[in-house]
Amino acid sequence: MDIYANVEIWLALGILLIALISYVWEKVRMEITSASLLLCVLVIAGLELPKWPTFGETMKIFSSEAPLTIVAMFMVSAALTRHRLIETLSKYLEGFTPYGYKPFMFLLLLSIAIFSAFVNNTPVVIILLPVAISLSKPLGVSSSKMLIPISYASIFGGCCTLLGTSTNILASGFMANSAYYPDMEAMGMFELAKIGLPLLFFGLIFLVFFGYKLLPNREALSSIISSIGRKEFLAEALVSGGSPLIGQVVKNSTLDSTSGIRLLDLIRSGKSESLESKNLKFRLGDRLILTCKPQSMLDAREEAGIDFFNSLSTGAEGISAEEAVMVEGMVRPSSSVTGKSLQDANFRNKYNLTIVAVHRRGKNLHLRLNSLKLRPGDTLLFLGTEKDIQHLRESEEVVLLDHPPIPLKKQVFKAFGVLAIIGGIIFSATTSLLPLSVASLSGVAILIITRLINFREALRAVEWNIILLIYAMLSIGVAMEKSGGSELLAEAVIEISLTTFNGDWKLVFTIAVMYLITALLTELLSNNATIAIMAPVSLAVAYQIGLDESAARAFILTTCIASSASFVTPIGYQTNTFVYGVGGYRFKDFVKFGIWPMLLYTIGTTFFVSWYWGFFPSFK
Repeated sequence: MDIYANVEIWLALGILLIALISYVWEKVRMEITSASLLLCVLVIAGLELPKWPTFGETMKIFSSEAPLTIVAMFMVSAALTRHRLIETLSKYLEGFTPYGYKPFMFLLLLSIAIFSAFVNNTPVVIILLPVAISLSKPLGVSSSKMLIPISYASIFGGCCTLLGTSTNILASGFMANSAYYPDMEAMGMFELAKIGLPLLFFGLIFLVFFGYKLLPNREALSSIISSIGRKEFLAEALVSGGSPLIGQVVKNSTLDSTSGIRLLDLIRSGKSESLESKNLKFRLGDRLILTCKPQSMLDAREEAGIDFFNSLSTGAEGISAEEAVMVEGMVRPSSSVTGKSLQDANFRNKYNLTIVAVHRRGKNLHLRLNSLKLRPGDTLLFLGTEKDIQHLRESEEVVLLDHPPIPLKKQVFKAFGVLAIIGGIIFSATTSLLPLSVASLSGVAILIITRLINFREALRAVEWNIILLIYAMLSIGVAMEKSGGSELLAEAVIEISLTTFNGDWKLVFTIAVMYLITALLTELLSNNATIAIMAPVSLAVAYQIGLDESAARAFILTTCIASSASFVTPIGYQTNTFVYGVGGYRFKDFVKFGIWPMLLYTIGTTFFVSWYWGFFPSFK
């Protein structure tokens, strides 16, 4: 292939490389990068280059069944989450804690894997985080011994079925629309099971027997706050006339010199002001939100000239200085505060709560908190009264990690209704009664008609930034295939394999190389972006080697496993990112522990694929 005479290849590879750098760099929001990528492909299509897809060919990605199926499964998972079947299961699992860490963890991780094989694993992990944290105490272990295994078990389960993860559904779409193998059928519901199930078994054995020894002994942020700090009081005060604070810059005020007093928020004209501002000065009548010891309240009244709210001075009902509670919460993927700044999220006015700290990927983000844009998985430390904390809990904007939510008995019947619909989707797709896309969308329609979930909740459950990412990567995938970029990458993979070993074992080594390249890519990118790149490449590799349609399936199934099996970094898979912030982990914890399941899945996938498809020389 004369790549120097093919400008389309360089355009496709260049756009793809810039997009990948942007996704990894994370300075630009994912959806902006995805929209820009899609727009670039469409604009170049208007130039009518000979080896670039036309506008019509590019627009065909919107008729793809895979993204629609993924949207539907987001909604189905939300219905299951709403009716709290997983929480109900967790209450039964709690009864096994007296048997010790290993028996309990095996049952917990097996349950997670089974759920994750059929529904979106992100809500499964999110729901079980507070369960694991609360049950770590009766088990006599730190929560860090449990959270990474929970994430990994959800990945194990997702590698077993077509519905296990969105990457499998995307790969199935590539299989059914392959230019190299036009007659290739879509992935079967349990086609991955012959590889994924034995890997699941060995993976669970590793997590149960080695997780306790190899994982660090750390606690979540909220667990290491001292008991003294928890007994501070949350108080509201007014800057009174004649106060020495009036006119002082807040950041440099004498209030900080009052021992035991900490200013959390300043409310002026009903609006929370940014304490980081260099120009913010105290004014008469400013409402202050403080934490303080009882004696400090007396000192502040005398020295700082502030009046605390109470029934005598303000006519307010009761005393507003109440015992403060600190609770750690994690931003849900579908939360309405995602993408908003703390100031716009307005937890103070909505829930009467103060944000004490924000953690993201193990770091405390203490600068410019009011302008900080919240992301799914961010861990917030809330300070407020029990009543206000309960108000936030009911909103489901965040997952509070203090204790598991209590399942509602009246919802158990509805939960089994959701399970029946999920079972119908699986049955229809497995028996080819209906295509998966039709079965899943029909399931969503039944859920809405029977009011097991309302339309607004269903739309809110979809992670639209991921759907936009999928469409963007599908567009560049079409460009890569039409320009010859996928073929070029396939030639590079074959060259690496043959250089390493050219003989009877070349197919085994090619499978191993395909797995390693895909696994490395998924540690840096999302699993959906990875499969969109590597699925066409895997089919191109099989085609160039001269394999038939059956053997080519082995290559794309290998990339399915590898694109989901992200263990070495906390950023390669969304569930890893969630437990990273909650569990008090460091980046190196994932590297040191995750390298073992990565080796297990690399060797295991290569072995089982080569064995089932007869790639070992002795099987030919």
